Amino acid sequence: MAANDLPIAPAVCPICDGAQWVRHNVPVGDPMFGRATPCECLQAERARTNIRSLEHLSALDAFRNRTFENFDSKVQGVVDAYQIVREYARDPYGWLVLRGDVGCGKTHLAASIANHAVKQLIPVLFAVVPDLLDHLRATYAPTSPVQYDEMFEGVRSTQLLVLDDLGTESATPWAQEKLYQLVNYRYNYQMPTVFTTNRRVESLDERIRSRLGDQALCKIVEIAARDFRELKAGQRRPGTPGAAAGDPSIRTAKR
Repeated sequence: MAANDLPIAPAVCPICDGAQWVRHNVPVGDPMFGRATPCECLQAERARTNIRSLEHLSALDAFRNRTFENFDSKVQGVVDAYQIVREYARDPYGWLVLRGDVGCGKTHLAASIANHAVKQLIPVLFAVVPDLLDHLRATYAPTSPVQYDEMFEGVRSTQLLVLDDLGTESATPWAQEKLYQLVNYRYNYQMPTVFTTNRRVESLDERIRSRLGDQALCKIVEIAARDFRELKAGQRRPGTPGAAAGDPSIRTAKR
């Protein structure tokens, strides 16, 4: 979702008449008496600014067509996951881990959450973990237009963070440490975060695994769907058997 796709604000706000700040009609003695607060139009413009500032880091433009509306939720193995993810998108709270084999639809679902957030003017960063770490590492170059601290702060403090392909990053100490710092920061501040991974949670870095194991914060959804690409190829070949009735569709767990 690009900045050009964001809802356009009216030329003159009908609430504040362009002042961008409003005073509340409350009696004397009320805590809000005499105080000016940002108008809805200013809050929306700030959200647009935050979203634009994340665009140079985000991989979402490549997935701008991945939405809930064009996700095939009737495929065996994703029915329940689809409902869980849609519910999370309506009210992003806590952490959500989508785990499954390659091609099961988890990246499409994660991108759908991010695209929905953009439409709701929620600042969101969608990043593929190895690429994100490469971007951070590149800031050490003398020619980098942005400093490491500035970029890292923008990533870790975004309102909603979607990390795709957790577990595929380099195993170097630097990569592992930076990823842990990012995850731990968002854990400490209980910030909404979505992860996708092909790996078993038990095989991830111990420090990250311990954060994902917080049952009060994190919900793990294991998607047991077949590879969507294989299913589509099978649909194009007459006589290809589909999934047998009664196959387990999804296993959900809090860990």
